[in-house]
Amino acid sequence: MKIISVGGSIVIPKTGFDIKFLKKFRKLILNEVKNGNKFILTIGGGATCRAYQDVAKKVTKLSDRDLDWVGIHSTILNANFVRILFGEHAYKEVVRDPSKKIKTNKPVIITAGWQPGHSTDTDAVLLAKTYGVKDIINLSNIEYVYDKDPNKYKNAKKIEQICWSDFRENIVGNTWNPGKSAPFDPIASREAEKLGLRVSILDGTNLKEVKNVLGGKNFHGTVIY
Repeated sequence: MKIISVGGSIVIPKTGFDIKFLKKFRKLILNEVKNGNKFILTIGGGATCRAYQDVAKKVTKLSDRDLDWVGIHSTILNANFVRILFGEHAYKEVVRDPSKKIKTNKPVIITAGWQPGHSTDTDAVLLAKTYGVKDIINLSNIEYVYDKDPNKYKNAKKIEQICWSDFRENIVGNTWNPGKSAPFDPIASREAEKLGLRVSILDGTNLKEVKNVLGGKNFHGTVIY
C-alpha cells in the first residue's frame, strides 16, 4: 500500500484545471495498479480551500474551528472529484476517518479531511499508522523544501534531506493555523516523528519524478526522516 498526500494545488491550481495533467496522473496511477500496487490518495483543499476561507473571513468573524470546517469540506469536494475520475478502480466512497481500515478489493482508496486542527497531511500520517505504512509521498506545487521562502529570499537554499526535529524547529514550527500553507503541516510533522515515518516531498506536476519516487528511485525533492 502506498499513501500519497495530494495537495489541492495539484488537483486544481489557482490557474484552473489542467486536464492534460489530470489525464496523465490518472494514467500513471493506473499503470502502477497494473503492476500490483495499491494506493491511498489523500486529497487536500489547496486554493479552493483558501478562496472559501478568505471570503468567509471578510463576511463575518469566524473561529479557527469554523475555518477548518470550510477547508475540510473543500477537501471532500476535491476528493469526490478525484474518486469519480478513477471510476471503477476506486473504493465506492470518499473515506473520512483515517483510523478505520477499509476492507476492499479496489486498488485505489480516496480520502479527504476529517477533523479540525490540522490539514490532510495529518490524515495521511494517521492512515500510515492504521495501515502499518512507513513511507508517505507528499505531492505539492514545490520541488523542494527550502530553508526559507524562496519567493521572498534569493539566497534560500533547497533541502534534500532533513530530520524531523530540524524540520519542525526550523521550517514549520508547532502551530497550526487554518489554511496554513506549509511543506508538511506542523501537527502531521509531530505525529510523523513519533511514528518514525519517512516523508518524500516533491513537485506533483512533474510526473517523471513522481514515477521515480513510486519506483523507489532517486528523485528531485526533499526527504524528511
